[in-house]
Amino acid sequence: MTTSAYQENLKQLTNRRIVVAVTGGVAAYKAAQLVSTLVQAAAEVRVIMTENAHYFVGETTFRALTGYPVASEMFGQLPQIEQDHISLARFAEVMAVVPATANVLGKVVSGICDDLVTTTINAAVGPVVFAPAMNEQMWRNPITQRNVSQLQELGYHFVEPEEGWLACGEVGAGRLATTEKIVAALAAVLRKPTSSASLWGRHVLITAGPTREYLDPVRFISNPSSGKMGLALAQVAAERGAEVTVIAGPIQLSAPPGAQIVEVESAEEMKAAVMQHLAAADVFIGAAAVANFRPAQRADEKITKCGEGLDLHLTPTPDIIAAVAESDHRPSVVVGFAAETQDVEKNARQKLTEKNIDLIIANDLNAPGAGFGVDTNEVMILGREGSRQEVSRRPKIKVAEAILDEVERLLSAAGDIE
Repeated sequence: MTTSAYQENLKQLTNRRIVVAVTGGVAAYKAAQLVSTLVQAAAEVRVIMTENAHYFVGETTFRALTGYPVASEMFGQLPQIEQDHISLARFAEVMAVVPATANVLGKVVSGICDDLVTTTINAAVGPVVFAPAMNEQMWRNPITQRNVSQLQELGYHFVEPEEGWLACGEVGAGRLATTEKIVAALAAVLRKPTSSASLWGRHVLITAGPTREYLDPVRFISNPSSGKMGLALAQVAAERGAEVTVIAGPIQLSAPPGAQIVEVESAEEMKAAVMQHLAAADVFIGAAAVANFRPAQRADEKITKCGEGLDLHLTPTPDIIAAVAESDHRPSVVVGFAAETQDVEKNARQKLTEKNIDLIIANDLNAPGAGFGVDTNEVMILGREGSRQEVSRRPKIKVAEAILDEVERLLSAAGDIE
């Protein structure tokens, strides 16, 4: 995220009423940095804590930062605002749960309200943003992931944890997101429709990264896609106010603030996830490099090396973009990508017509600084009505801006946005 984007996010929080809920994880001490940043941005901040949070950080720290007492008891003293959890919930234009432990996520999704924090979350009238932090095994646990998915479906927001050094001494996913990312998420949910939030109220569904089509438990067919283009599109769409869902194959990048990421591996899994989310989408962008073929049969055990070689029979994978375009839930705008090595524009236009989509982004994989794994790209944006725009080599975030400008043009022409 650029410095200017971060400063703009901080401006969004000026004079906004924010309740920061601190729960009992080792990362609780990092909540002090967030609170300090919010106060310096001239936000009105109140802090509430669970009983276990006191084992990691003291109330005195937060009282010194905010100038207000910290609330931790259901019926404690809260000078300057009314003395109950309902008033805290009404005070908050947004709540930030930092860190959000597996325990608190489980309680909230189950409707348990046994302390001030969970009761205030349950009574919240504004958006709630969870920033989870925990051991990697706890974060990857299917129960935790189910709870996160259910909370997202209920409208709660998440800033996904990062990869890094964890308090348990291991390295992996579960590290609390940076203050910068949490600030961006808070700004995104508070941002009101303005000229800079041109996709406000729209849901953009994006596929990103490669797929893996397994031959046996250890070998697969794939490609070098990094997912950078898809996530650049997600970042720009979120910054323009859209609700963003990314269906991502195996990538090493985390979702940008304001975007939800759904992890898949194979083309079949990606198609299933896309179709599951399609009904809510206004825009679909198929930026993933989906493998065109998969082994006709997958071996249950590792295929051992033999001197005679191996005959491999391949079968086509599902055409996700075509399925989207043919669906009864077809979004207003459907965008595809065409990564080519020859006859780039001709092949791209053929796909544009055959798949019955609105835009196709043609990529010449032979062009320097374009295609897989790099931070720049060079594309042609082709429309089915005959439009053609060349986007010269530039950072992928800038290419994403050009693509979404075209998407907005089509939405406007269809009367879907003003």
